[in-house]
Amino acid sequence: MYALIEFAGKQFRVEEGGSIKVPYIDGKVGSKVIIDKILYMDDGKNKTVGTPTVPGAKIDGEILSHGRERKVVVFKFKRRKGYQKKNTHRQEYSILKVGKVGKAKKAAAKETAMPAESKLPAKKEAAHKKDVGEKTTAKKAATEKKTAPKKPTAKKAAPAKLKEKEE
Repeated sequence: MYALIEFAGKQFRVEEGGSIKVPYIDGKVGSKVIIDKILYMDDGKNKTVGTPTVPGAKIDGEILSHGRERKVVVFKFKRRKGYQKKNTHRQEYSILKVGKVGKAKKAAAKETAMPAESKLPAKKEAAHKKDVGEKTTAKKAATEKKTAPKKPTAKKAAPAKLKEKEE
């Protein structure tokens, strides 16, 4: 039996009794960890694909040890500018021992499922639609005021007066 899990933003393939190296977990060696983001499960007979996770499934784990990866050199530079920076980094990790892969009862899975209908009650939905309609009519009225034709200004009338004075 194996499963595909998501832990600390990364995906891992785990088997019962196996161990995995994950990003550092703040906990003591020997403490228990429960992983509930299971994306896929295969027990040999049944294959379960989550949408996005398998409801009710969980995996027990135990922290075996902590450690740090090898040193990585981070070197930044810009050519012909005299800019150079050298830095190093050691990533911390934890090793987990995967315990029992299990699935909760089907009744518990049904309770956690969200209904496909709208989350808003009918009265609130109607009020929301009304508010949206009022906003759009208000915007239309505001744009109509802005697009009204402009009156001729004094500058356009001035050349006609000049012609009268010259005659």
